[in-house]
Order: sequence, then structure tokens, then C-alpha cells
Amino acid sequence: MDIAFEVPSWDEIYEMLLNLAEKMRKDKFRPDIIVGISRGGWPPARVMSDLLGNVKLANVTVEFYVGIAEAASEPVLTQTVSTPISGKDVLLFDDVTDTGKSLRLAKDHLELNQAKSVKTAAIFYKPWSIIVPDYYEKKTRSWIVFPWERKETVRCLIENCRNEEIPIEKAKDKLVDGGMDIRLIDRFVSEVLKEEQG
Repeated sequence: MDIAFEVPSWDEIYEMLLNLAEKMRKDKFRPDIIVGISRGGWPPARVMSDLLGNVKLANVTVEFYVGIAEAASEPVLTQTVSTPISGKDVLLFDDVTDTGKSLRLAKDHLELNQAKSVKTAAIFYKPWSIIVPDYYEKKTRSWIVFPWERKETVRCLIENCRNEEIPIEKAKDKLVDGGMDIRLIDRFVSEVLKEEQG
């Protein structure tokens, strides 16, 4: 398992979102609606709504990842935008832009729904993405483990370790190196194993 993890804290994420909000203010960009790409884009979209003065929130759902560092070949839009956006300035938000395909698909969808303008944002941006967000805070090559998906990540790690016949301890060490608390990892491993036993 040759994956480097980065595990930002809630406070680190909040600081990055504050920085993104400041960039938007400097650009004089004031969205009418923030559309979060569900699921990962929802938590930062909600915070950004607060930071920009309680901007209206909406969502789209794009399905892509099937596991850690495993993705379907193309994303699929499984829920269209949840509110009318015609004639509106829209901020499309995701937590990370990895391949960029999800962001591009969602942006194309919003433009087809006659948004006046669509600007894109993500907390993290991967250098191999096919689209560069209009706003991002950090470029990275690491697998990001967001606060809102830590148990999900551990669940996927357990499955990957089984498939690759790698001891879970090796994967746990990589998460600890990335900044995740070992007590939290152990708790999630225990919970996932109990859930599997039924």
C-alpha cells in the first residue's frame, strides 16, 4: 500500500475555508447560491455559506469513488441540482479535486441549467486534475482523509488490506503518519469489525 495520507483537523479545514472566503471577497465574487457536490462537498459548502453571509445552499450528487485510490472510470450525476439556478451566480464546491471529472461534470450540468456564471472551489487540488478550480487552498498528491469521512476511510482500508493481503497494522501506521489519532483508528477498526459480525 503505497499511499501517503494527509489527515487535516477540523480547525485546519476551517482555516483553509476562511482563506478561500477571503480570496472570493478580494475577487468581489458574491455567489447567489453555493452548490455542494454531495457527499464530500457538503460540509465545506455549509461552512462557506456561513463565511459568505448565509448564501443559499443546494446540492448535486456525483458518484465516482469505489474505495481508497480506486475510482470508476467516469463519474455519474445521480442527483440533479436541488434548486433552480437559472440566471444565478453559482459557486460549485467540493472537498477535493482529484481527477477533476466530478467537478467538470457538475459544472457542465449547472451551465446546462442556465446558471449566469459558475465558479468552482475545492479545499484541496491534485496536480493531475483535468480542471483547476477557480479557488483552492492547497495542492497535494496525498490521499486526504477529511474529518467527515474518517470511519469510511478506515472501512475502505480494512477492505483494501484484505484484498491485497496486507496486515491492517501497516495501513494504520500510514494513517498515523498522516496525522490521524491512533485511538480513533483503533476505535473505528473495532466498530467496523463488530458491524461485519452483525
